[in-house]
This record gives sequence, C-alpha cells and structure tokens, in this order.
Amino acid sequence: MQALIAAEVVAQRVFNTAYIWLDTTFIVGLCVLLALKRKWLTLLFGLAGGVLYMIVDYGIFHLALHTRSIEGGNLFWVLLWMSMSYGITNFVWIWLWFSRDKQAITWTLMILVWWICAPMLSEAVGANASTITIARTTGAYHGYMALIMIAGYFAAIVWNLFQSDKARRFPLLFLFAVGVSVQLGWEFSLLVGNIRSAAIPDMWDKLRTLVVNSLVETNLGAVPIYCIYVAVSARWNEDLKKRDKIGFVERMAELNATPLKEA
Repeated sequence: MQALIAAEVVAQRVFNTAYIWLDTTFIVGLCVLLALKRKWLTLLFGLAGGVLYMIVDYGIFHLALHTRSIEGGNLFWVLLWMSMSYGITNFVWIWLWFSRDKQAITWTLMILVWWICAPMLSEAVGANASTITIARTTGAYHGYMALIMIAGYFAAIVWNLFQSDKARRFPLLFLFAVGVSVQLGWEFSLLVGNIRSAAIPDMWDKLRTLVVNSLVETNLGAVPIYCIYVAVSARWNEDLKKRDKIGFVERMAELNATPLKEA
C-alpha cells in the first residue's frame, strides 16, 4: 500500500465538448433545485467549493506547479467548468451528509446517476464533437495533501482522546467515510465512463489513480470542512435565518445526537 500511494499518479480525462455542455446543464439544474428547496447554505457552500477548486486547480496546480496540460481545448475555460462542476457537486454532497439531511441519500443518488450516465449520453449526442484531453501529474503536491490530511485528522484524534463525553467528539469514522465516498464516486464514474485515464493503457495505473485520489484528494478536507459546517450551522439555519447562537462544542454535540433519518 505504501508503494501504491508513493508512486507518481497521473490524473487524466478524455471527453468530448458535448460532455461539458450536458454537465453544465446538470449543474445549473442542481443549483436551481437547491434554491427551490431553500437549501441556501448548501448552495452557497457548493458555489464556494467551485471557486476553491478553481483557485487550487488553475492557480496552484497550473500556474504555480505547472502540472496541468491540455490538448484540444482552452485550459482556463475547461478548468473553470471542471472546478465548478466537481466543486459544487462534491461540496453539496459533503454538506448534505454533514448536516444529517433526511434526503441526503436522494441527493447523492441523483449526483451519482448523473456521473455514471453523463459520459454515455455525451457519446450518443456528441459523436462528431471535438475531443479534449486534460491531465495533471501529482508528484509535486500529493505530499502536501498528505500533510494537510494528517494535520486535520490528527488534530481531531487528539481532541477526541481528551473528551470523556462522547457527544463532544468528532465523528471520525463518519467523516472518513464521507471524505472517501465523495471522491470514490467521482473517480469510479469517470473510470467506467472511459473518461478518467482513457489514454492510459495499463489497468494498474488506472486503478492506482482511483485508489490514491479517493483516499486523499477530498478526504484531506473532511475535518476542516466539518469544522466549518459546525461553526456556520451554530449561527445560521439552512434557509439563512439566524438561529439562537450556540458554541462550537455544543453544536457538535447537537449533531452527534441527531440521527440522519431524523435531521
């Protein structure tokens, strides 16, 4: 496992331009549905996720580290679409589960079904559309990602070790499961849709990308994102109405006492 994670991972996608327009339509529809359901905090957090992904992907991965390459498209605009697409869906997914939303499974299933079906649909309607190949190497920054992940989880673990009251502890297994499942759903859908690593012939390299990215790339933010959720939801309700302010630890205890099906 150590050798698997330490090896250079190349994250590559191959898709046609129809995929971009179809996915953009889905993202807009998802945002509209969240607005209609008055899930304003979820929507705002999803949009913030898209902006964050763009800052990281274009600003850090491309401008600072020069790990991005593209054929057949404009790097800025393709990365803007990718960042908003996966930033919004990933952060919406995470926020809904962290909030114990009673329809979290329904929202998750909608995102997963789209991720699985979008590649096939784009091939059907965009057979003559131009193809884009975009890739990034990870050797320059996976170590820093690991450091962020260690810092978040170790801080939460140390906190939990000194809490005699279980209600005041971070739900670490839950956070880990959400952090891995979001990226795994994304990576698996791209792989079976022949988008992720389509031009890489070796199946081992394809699977290594799926495993390493799923364990690290979204999961590194699980603890910090949970802290953000606890802090924000201690002051605001989902519909952006102020609630009676409570402390961070009290809000965490409140969440720990709330089963998903009753949220």
